[in-house]
Amino acid sequence: MHQVNQLPVDTPVSPAVAELIRAGVRAVIDAPPEWIDELNAAAISGAGMQPVAGDSPLLEVALRINAGNLSHWAAVNMIEPGVRVPVAITEEARAYIRDLARRGFDSGSLDSFRTAQNVAWRLWMQICFGLTDDPALLRELLEVTSTSIAQFIDDTVRELAELIDTARAELAAGTHAQRRAAVALVLEGAPIAKDRAERQLRYRLDGPHTALVLIGDPSTPPEELEATCESIMDASGVTRRLVVVSGASELWVWLPTADVVTGDVEATHPGVRVAIGSAADGRDGFRTSHFQALTVRRLLRRSRSSRRVARYEQARLVALLGDDQSAADEFVATTLGELRTAEEQVLVCVREWFAAGCRVSETAAALFTHRNTVLRRLARAESLLPTPLRENAVHIAVALELLDWAA
Repeated sequence: MHQVNQLPVDTPVSPAVAELIRAGVRAVIDAPPEWIDELNAAAISGAGMQPVAGDSPLLEVALRINAGNLSHWAAVNMIEPGVRVPVAITEEARAYIRDLARRGFDSGSLDSFRTAQNVAWRLWMQICFGLTDDPALLRELLEVTSTSIAQFIDDTVRELAELIDTARAELAAGTHAQRRAAVALVLEGAPIAKDRAERQLRYRLDGPHTALVLIGDPSTPPEELEATCESIMDASGVTRRLVVVSGASELWVWLPTADVVTGDVEATHPGVRVAIGSAADGRDGFRTSHFQALTVRRLLRRSRSSRRVARYEQARLVALLGDDQSAADEFVATTLGELRTAEEQVLVCVREWFAAGCRVSETAAALFTHRNTVLRRLARAESLLPTPLRENAVHIAVALELLDWAA
Protein backbone atom coordinates (compact mmCIF):
# COMPACT_ATOMS: atom_id res chain seq x y z
CA MET A 1 0.00 0.00 0.00
CA HIS A 2 1.92 3.05 -1.26
CA GLN A 3 -0.79 5.62 -1.89
CA VAL A 4 0.62 8.14 0.58
CA ASN A 5 3.77 8.67 2.61
CA GLN A 6 3.65 6.97 5.98
CA LEU A 7 4.48 8.80 9.19
CA PRO A 8 6.67 7.53 12.01
CA VAL A 9 4.74 5.46 14.50
CA ASP A 10 4.87 8.03 17.32
CA THR A 11 3.73 11.05 15.24
CA PRO A 12 1.07 12.93 17.29
CA VAL A 13 -2.39 13.31 15.76
CA SER A 14 -3.99 16.73 15.74
CA PRO A 15 -7.36 17.04 17.51
CA ALA A 16 -9.10 17.90 14.23
CA VAL A 17 -7.77 14.79 12.50
CA ALA A 18 -8.55 12.65 15.54
CA GLU A 19 -12.21 13.67 15.20
CA LEU A 20 -12.12 12.94 11.47
CA ILE A 21 -10.76 9.45 12.18
CA ARG A 22 -13.59 8.83 14.65
CA ALA A 23 -16.11 9.99 12.06
CA GLY A 24 -14.53 7.66 9.51
CA VAL A 25 -14.65 4.75 11.94
CA ARG A 26 -18.37 5.34 12.45
CA ALA A 27 -18.78 5.10 8.68
CA VAL A 28 -16.84 1.83 8.67
CA ILE A 29 -19.10 0.41 11.36
CA ASP A 30 -22.14 1.35 9.23
CA ALA A 31 -20.54 0.14 5.98
CA PRO A 32 -23.01 -1.16 3.36
CA PRO A 33 -23.16 -4.94 2.78
CA GLU A 34 -21.57 -4.63 -0.65
CA TRP A 35 -18.38 -3.30 0.96
CA ILE A 36 -18.14 -6.43 3.11
CA ASP A 37 -18.75 -8.58 0.03
CA GLU A 38 -15.94 -6.75 -1.80
CA LEU A 39 -13.55 -7.26 1.13
CA ASN A 40 -14.40 -10.96 1.27
CA ALA A 41 -13.89 -11.35 -2.47
CA ALA A 42 -10.49 -9.67 -2.18
CA ALA A 43 -9.51 -11.90 0.75
CA ILE A 44 -10.22 -15.02 -1.32
CA SER A 45 -8.37 -13.79 -4.40
CA GLY A 46 -4.81 -14.05 -3.08
CA ALA A 47 -2.60 -16.71 -4.69
CA GLY A 48 -1.85 -18.34 -1.35
CA MET A 49 -5.56 -18.45 -0.52
CA GLN A 50 -6.55 -20.84 -3.30
CA PRO A 51 -6.28 -24.01 -1.15
CA VAL A 52 -8.15 -22.29 1.69
CA ALA A 53 -10.88 -21.05 -0.66
CA GLY A 54 -11.54 -24.67 -1.59
CA ASP A 55 -12.00 -25.69 2.05
CA SER A 56 -15.34 -24.22 3.18
CA PRO A 57 -14.86 -24.57 6.98
CA LEU A 58 -11.39 -23.00 6.80
CA LEU A 59 -12.61 -20.22 4.52
CA GLU A 60 -15.44 -19.29 6.88
CA VAL A 61 -12.98 -18.95 9.74
CA ALA A 62 -10.53 -16.92 7.62
CA LEU A 63 -13.27 -14.44 6.67
CA ARG A 64 -14.42 -14.16 10.29
CA ILE A 65 -10.85 -13.41 11.38
CA ASN A 66 -10.54 -10.73 8.69
CA ALA A 67 -13.81 -9.15 9.82
CA GLY A 68 -12.66 -9.34 13.43
CA ASN A 69 -9.41 -7.56 12.58
CA LEU A 70 -11.33 -4.76 10.86
CA SER A 71 -13.60 -4.37 13.90
CA HIS A 72 -10.59 -4.42 16.24
CA TRP A 73 -8.78 -1.70 14.26
CA ALA A 74 -11.92 0.43 14.21
CA ALA A 75 -12.60 0.00 17.94
CA VAL A 76 -9.05 1.00 18.92
CA ASN A 77 -9.07 4.03 16.62
CA MET A 78 -12.37 5.18 18.05
CA ILE A 79 -10.67 5.41 21.45
CA GLU A 80 -7.14 6.46 20.38
CA PRO A 81 -7.20 7.72 16.78
CA GLY A 82 -4.06 6.99 14.78
CA VAL A 83 -2.44 4.82 17.45
CA ARG A 84 -0.40 1.75 16.56
CA VAL A 85 -3.09 -0.90 16.98
CA PRO A 86 -1.94 -3.93 19.02
CA VAL A 87 -2.34 -7.34 17.43
CA ALA A 88 -5.35 -9.31 18.69
CA ILE A 89 -4.81 -13.05 18.19
CA THR A 90 -8.00 -14.81 19.27
CA GLU A 91 -8.37 -18.48 20.22
CA GLU A 92 -10.21 -18.97 16.93
CA ALA A 93 -7.22 -17.52 15.06
CA ARG A 94 -4.85 -19.87 16.91
CA ALA A 95 -7.07 -22.84 16.04
CA TYR A 96 -7.13 -21.64 12.42
CA ILE A 97 -3.34 -21.53 12.32
CA ARG A 98 -3.14 -25.09 13.70
CA ASP A 99 -5.59 -26.23 11.02
CA LEU A 100 -3.47 -24.59 8.30
CA ALA A 101 -0.33 -26.31 9.59
CA ARG A 102 -2.04 -29.71 9.83
CA ARG A 103 -3.22 -29.35 6.25
CA GLY A 104 0.31 -28.58 5.09
CA PHE A 105 -0.22 -24.84 4.41
CA ASP A 106 2.49 -22.29 5.12
CA SER A 107 2.52 -18.51 5.65
CA GLY A 108 1.48 -18.02 2.01
CA SER A 109 -2.04 -18.88 3.14
CA LEU A 110 -2.08 -15.57 5.04
CA ASP A 111 -2.47 -13.71 1.72
CA SER A 112 -6.05 -12.84 2.63
CA PHE A 113 -4.81 -10.17 5.04
CA ARG A 114 -2.76 -8.41 2.34
CA THR A 115 -5.34 -8.58 -0.44
CA ALA A 116 -8.12 -7.44 1.88
CA GLN A 117 -5.88 -4.59 3.09
CA ASN A 118 -5.64 -3.11 -0.40
CA VAL A 119 -9.41 -3.04 -0.85
CA ALA A 120 -9.95 -1.77 2.70
CA TRP A 121 -7.56 1.10 2.02
CA ARG A 122 -9.41 2.08 -1.17
CA LEU A 123 -12.76 2.04 0.62
CA TRP A 124 -11.27 3.98 3.54
CA MET A 125 -10.00 6.67 1.12
CA GLN A 126 -13.54 7.05 -0.21
CA ILE A 127 -14.69 7.71 3.34
CA CYS A 128 -11.84 10.16 3.99
CA PHE A 129 -12.54 12.23 0.85
CA GLY A 130 -16.10 12.60 2.05
CA LEU A 131 -15.08 13.87 5.50
CA THR A 132 -13.19 17.08 4.66
CA ASP A 133 -12.29 19.44 1.79
CA ASP A 134 -9.32 20.91 3.67
CA PRO A 135 -6.16 19.73 1.84
CA ALA A 136 -3.94 19.92 4.92
CA LEU A 137 -6.36 17.97 7.11
CA LEU A 138 -6.99 15.42 4.36
CA ARG A 139 -3.28 14.87 3.85
CA GLU A 140 -2.67 14.33 7.58
CA LEU A 141 -5.73 12.06 7.82
CA LEU A 142 -4.51 9.85 4.98
CA GLU A 143 -0.92 9.74 6.23
CA VAL A 144 -1.89 8.85 9.80
CA THR A 145 -4.40 6.16 8.87
CA SER A 146 -2.19 4.72 6.12
CA THR A 147 0.53 4.20 8.72
CA SER A 148 -1.90 2.76 11.26
CA ILE A 149 -3.48 0.29 8.84
CA ALA A 150 -0.18 -0.85 7.30
CA GLN A 151 1.50 -1.37 10.66
CA PHE A 152 -1.48 -3.26 12.06
CA ILE A 153 -1.57 -5.65 9.09
CA ASP A 154 2.24 -6.06 9.11
CA ASP A 155 2.25 -6.84 12.84
CA THR A 156 -0.69 -9.25 12.52
CA VAL A 157 0.76 -11.15 9.56
CA ARG A 158 4.18 -11.32 11.23
CA GLU A 159 2.74 -12.80 14.43
CA LEU A 160 0.50 -15.26 12.58
CA ALA A 161 3.43 -16.32 10.38
CA GLU A 162 5.47 -17.06 13.50
CA LEU A 163 2.59 -19.13 14.89
CA ILE A 164 2.22 -21.15 11.71
CA ASP A 165 5.97 -21.74 11.52
CA THR A 166 5.93 -22.97 15.12
CA ALA A 167 2.96 -25.24 14.45
CA ARG A 168 4.65 -26.70 11.37
CA ALA A 169 7.87 -27.28 13.29
CA GLU A 170 5.98 -29.08 16.04
CA LEU A 171 4.26 -31.30 13.53
CA ALA A 172 7.59 -32.01 11.88
CA ALA A 173 8.73 -33.70 15.11
CA GLY A 174 11.19 -31.70 17.16
CA THR A 175 8.81 -30.69 19.91
CA HIS A 176 6.84 -33.91 19.82
CA ALA A 177 9.60 -36.03 21.37
CA GLN A 178 10.06 -33.41 24.10
CA ARG A 179 6.32 -33.31 24.71
CA ARG A 180 6.06 -37.08 24.94
CA ALA A 181 8.93 -37.19 27.43
CA ALA A 182 7.26 -34.52 29.58
CA VAL A 183 3.96 -36.43 29.49
CA ALA A 184 5.76 -39.58 30.61
CA LEU A 185 7.31 -37.73 33.57
CA VAL A 186 3.96 -36.27 34.64
CA LEU A 187 2.22 -39.64 34.33
CA GLU A 188 4.97 -41.31 36.37
CA GLY A 189 4.58 -38.70 39.10
CA ALA A 190 8.18 -37.56 38.65
CA PRO A 191 9.12 -34.26 40.35
CA ILE A 192 9.31 -32.22 37.14
CA ALA A 193 8.68 -28.53 37.82
CA LYS A 194 5.19 -27.43 36.84
CA ASP A 195 6.32 -24.46 34.73
CA ARG A 196 8.91 -26.57 32.92
CA ALA A 197 6.36 -29.30 32.21
CA GLU A 198 3.86 -26.74 30.93
CA ARG A 199 6.46 -25.16 28.63
CA GLN A 200 7.33 -28.53 27.12
CA LEU A 201 3.70 -29.62 26.88
CA ARG A 202 2.37 -26.22 25.77
CA TYR A 203 -0.54 -27.08 28.03
CA ARG A 204 -1.55 -25.89 31.50
CA LEU A 205 -1.61 -28.50 34.26
CA ASP A 206 -3.93 -26.64 36.62
CA GLY A 207 -7.66 -26.47 36.05
CA PRO A 208 -9.88 -29.30 34.83
CA HIS A 209 -8.74 -32.07 32.47
CA THR A 210 -10.55 -34.84 30.66
CA ALA A 211 -8.34 -37.47 29.06
CA LEU A 212 -9.29 -39.42 25.96
CA VAL A 213 -7.71 -42.27 24.05
CA LEU A 214 -8.63 -42.48 20.36
CA ILE A 215 -8.11 -45.87 18.73
CA GLY A 216 -8.32 -46.39 14.98
CA ASP A 217 -9.44 -49.63 13.37
CA PRO A 218 -6.74 -51.40 11.30
CA SER A 219 -7.95 -49.79 8.07
CA THR A 220 -8.44 -46.30 9.54
CA PRO A 221 -5.94 -43.69 8.27
CA PRO A 222 -4.08 -41.66 10.93
CA GLU A 223 -5.70 -38.40 9.82
CA GLU A 224 -9.10 -39.81 10.77
CA LEU A 225 -7.99 -39.86 14.42
CA GLU A 226 -7.09 -36.18 14.15
CA ALA A 227 -10.43 -35.41 12.50
CA THR A 228 -12.26 -37.24 15.30
CA CYS A 229 -10.37 -35.23 17.90
CA GLU A 230 -11.30 -31.99 16.13
CA SER A 231 -14.98 -33.02 16.04
CA ILE A 232 -15.00 -33.67 19.79
CA MET A 233 -13.25 -30.34 20.44
CA ASP A 234 -15.85 -28.51 18.35
CA ALA A 235 -18.74 -30.26 20.11
CA SER A 236 -17.17 -29.53 23.52
CA GLY A 237 -16.48 -25.88 22.74
CA VAL A 238 -12.73 -26.04 23.35
CA THR A 239 -9.91 -24.76 21.14
CA ARG A 240 -6.87 -26.05 23.06
CA ARG A 241 -5.72 -29.61 23.65
CA LEU A 242 -2.66 -31.73 24.30
CA VAL A 243 -2.09 -34.63 21.92
CA VAL A 244 0.52 -37.38 22.08
CA VAL A 245 0.84 -39.92 19.29
CA SER A 246 0.96 -43.26 21.10
CA GLY A 247 1.15 -45.40 17.98
CA ALA A 248 0.21 -45.56 14.33
CA SER A 249 -3.46 -45.89 15.24
CA GLU A 250 -3.74 -44.35 18.70
CA LEU A 251 -3.79 -40.83 20.12
CA TRP A 252 -3.64 -39.77 23.75
CA VAL A 253 -5.57 -36.54 24.20
CA TRP A 254 -6.20 -34.15 27.10
CA LEU A 255 -8.87 -31.45 26.84
CA PRO A 256 -8.96 -28.55 29.36
CA THR A 257 -12.62 -29.03 30.24
CA ALA A 258 -14.78 -31.04 32.61
CA ASP A 259 -17.53 -31.39 30.00
CA VAL A 260 -16.49 -33.44 26.97
CA VAL A 261 -19.25 -33.78 24.38
CA THR A 262 -18.77 -36.42 21.71
CA GLY A 263 -21.72 -35.39 19.56
CA ASP A 264 -22.24 -37.71 16.61
CA VAL A 265 -18.67 -39.01 16.29
CA GLU A 266 -19.89 -42.61 16.27
CA ALA A 267 -21.77 -41.88 13.06
CA THR A 268 -19.31 -39.46 11.44
CA HIS A 269 -16.11 -41.33 12.36
CA PRO A 270 -17.12 -45.02 12.47
CA GLY A 271 -13.52 -46.23 12.17
CA VAL A 272 -12.46 -44.69 15.50
CA ARG A 273 -13.22 -45.77 19.05
CA VAL A 274 -13.10 -43.21 21.86
CA ALA A 275 -12.29 -44.01 25.50
CA ILE A 276 -12.93 -41.16 27.94
CA GLY A 277 -11.71 -40.77 31.52
CA SER A 278 -13.50 -38.84 34.26
CA ALA A 279 -12.90 -35.10 34.54
CA ALA A 280 -10.40 -34.15 37.26
CA ASP A 281 -8.29 -31.15 38.31
CA GLY A 282 -4.59 -30.40 38.44
CA ARG A 283 -1.59 -32.62 37.87
CA ASP A 284 -3.15 -35.54 39.73
CA GLY A 285 -6.28 -35.18 37.64
CA PHE A 286 -4.17 -35.15 34.49
CA ARG A 287 -2.79 -38.57 35.47
CA THR A 288 -5.96 -40.09 36.91
CA SER A 289 -8.16 -39.22 33.97
CA HIS A 290 -5.60 -40.66 31.55
CA PHE A 291 -5.28 -43.97 33.38
CA GLN A 292 -9.07 -44.22 33.49
CA ALA A 293 -9.18 -43.64 29.73
CA LEU A 294 -6.61 -46.41 29.26
CA THR A 295 -8.82 -48.74 31.31
CA VAL A 296 -11.79 -47.94 29.08
CA ARG A 297 -9.60 -48.47 26.01
CA ARG A 298 -8.72 -51.98 27.24
CA LEU A 299 -12.38 -52.80 27.78
CA LEU A 300 -13.37 -51.40 24.40
CA ARG A 301 -10.74 -53.51 22.68
CA ARG A 302 -12.05 -56.72 24.18
CA SER A 303 -15.77 -55.83 24.17
CA ARG A 304 -18.11 -57.89 22.00
CA SER A 305 -20.61 -55.01 21.88
CA SER A 306 -20.82 -52.52 19.01
CA ARG A 307 -20.14 -49.51 21.23
CA ARG A 308 -17.55 -47.11 19.82
CA VAL A 309 -17.54 -44.44 22.53
CA ALA A 310 -17.41 -45.17 26.26
CA ARG A 311 -16.77 -43.22 29.44
CA TYR A 312 -15.12 -44.43 32.62
CA GLU A 313 -18.37 -43.82 34.53
CA GLN A 314 -20.01 -46.43 32.30
CA ALA A 315 -17.16 -48.92 32.62
CA ARG A 316 -16.26 -48.45 36.30
CA LEU A 317 -18.13 -51.52 37.54
CA VAL A 318 -16.72 -53.77 34.82
CA ALA A 319 -13.23 -52.40 35.47
CA LEU A 320 -13.54 -53.32 39.15
CA LEU A 321 -14.95 -56.79 38.57
CA GLY A 322 -13.47 -57.80 35.25
CA ASP A 323 -9.72 -58.01 35.92
CA ASP A 324 -9.98 -61.72 36.73
CA GLN A 325 -11.47 -62.79 33.41
CA SER A 326 -12.01 -66.44 34.36
CA ALA A 327 -13.82 -65.48 37.58
CA ALA A 328 -15.92 -62.94 35.70
CA ASP A 329 -16.84 -65.52 33.06
CA GLU A 330 -17.83 -68.03 35.75
CA PHE A 331 -19.96 -65.41 37.53
CA VAL A 332 -21.76 -64.54 34.26
CA ALA A 333 -22.37 -68.20 33.40
CA THR A 334 -23.75 -69.22 36.80
CA THR A 335 -25.84 -66.04 37.21
CA LEU A 336 -27.37 -65.80 33.73
CA GLY A 337 -27.49 -69.43 32.68
CA GLU A 338 -29.02 -69.76 29.22
CA LEU A 339 -29.88 -66.05 29.14
CA ARG A 340 -26.27 -65.22 28.25
CA THR A 341 -26.83 -66.74 24.76
CA ALA A 342 -30.33 -65.29 24.27
CA GLU A 343 -31.36 -63.04 21.40
CA GLU A 344 -29.79 -59.57 21.57
CA GLN A 345 -33.20 -57.87 21.80
CA VAL A 346 -33.98 -59.85 24.96
CA LEU A 347 -30.65 -58.92 26.56
CA VAL A 348 -31.09 -55.25 25.62
CA CYS A 349 -34.62 -55.27 27.03
CA VAL A 350 -33.52 -56.65 30.39
CA ARG A 351 -30.63 -54.16 30.65
CA GLU A 352 -32.98 -51.29 29.84
CA TRP A 353 -35.51 -52.62 32.37
CA PHE A 354 -32.89 -52.40 35.09
CA ALA A 355 -31.84 -48.92 33.90
CA ALA A 356 -35.49 -47.81 34.08
CA GLY A 357 -35.80 -48.90 37.70
CA CYS A 358 -37.57 -52.17 36.78
CA ARG A 359 -40.55 -50.22 35.40
CA VAL A 360 -42.14 -51.69 32.28
CA SER A 361 -43.71 -48.51 30.89
CA GLU A 362 -40.43 -46.55 31.12
CA THR A 363 -38.60 -49.47 29.50
CA ALA A 364 -41.07 -49.51 26.60
CA ALA A 365 -40.65 -45.76 26.11
CA ALA A 366 -36.85 -46.01 26.14
CA LEU A 367 -36.92 -48.83 23.56
CA PHE A 368 -39.66 -47.20 21.45
CA THR A 369 -41.68 -50.39 21.65
CA HIS A 370 -45.02 -51.55 23.05
CA ARG A 371 -45.46 -52.41 26.72
CA ASN A 372 -46.60 -55.93 25.83
CA THR A 373 -43.43 -56.48 23.82
CA VAL A 374 -41.37 -55.64 26.91
CA LEU A 375 -43.43 -58.05 29.01
CA ARG A 376 -42.90 -60.85 26.48
CA ARG A 377 -39.15 -60.30 26.40
CA LEU A 378 -38.92 -60.20 30.20
CA ALA A 379 -40.91 -63.43 30.35
CA ARG A 380 -38.48 -64.95 27.85
CA ALA A 381 -35.57 -63.87 30.08
CA GLU A 382 -37.28 -65.39 33.14
CA SER A 383 -37.56 -68.71 31.36
CA LEU A 384 -33.82 -68.78 30.67
CA LEU A 385 -32.53 -67.61 34.07
CA PRO A 386 -31.53 -70.04 36.81
CA THR A 387 -33.06 -67.65 39.39
CA PRO A 388 -36.05 -65.29 38.83
CA LEU A 389 -35.24 -61.69 37.93
CA ARG A 390 -36.66 -60.07 41.04
CA GLU A 391 -35.04 -62.57 43.42
CA ASN A 392 -31.52 -61.99 42.11
CA ALA A 393 -31.77 -58.55 40.53
CA VAL A 394 -28.42 -57.09 41.62
CA HIS A 395 -26.34 -60.10 40.51
CA ILE A 396 -28.22 -60.36 37.20
CA ALA A 397 -27.74 -56.65 36.45
CA VAL A 398 -24.00 -56.90 37.15
CA ALA A 399 -23.67 -60.09 35.09
CA LEU A 400 -25.44 -58.46 32.14
CA GLU A 401 -23.04 -55.53 32.33
CA LEU A 402 -20.04 -57.86 32.40
CA LEU A 403 -21.51 -59.82 29.47
CA ASP A 404 -21.92 -56.65 27.42
CA TRP A 405 -18.22 -55.80 27.86
CA ALA A 406 -17.00 -59.37 27.54
CA ALA A 407 -14.63 -60.54 24.86
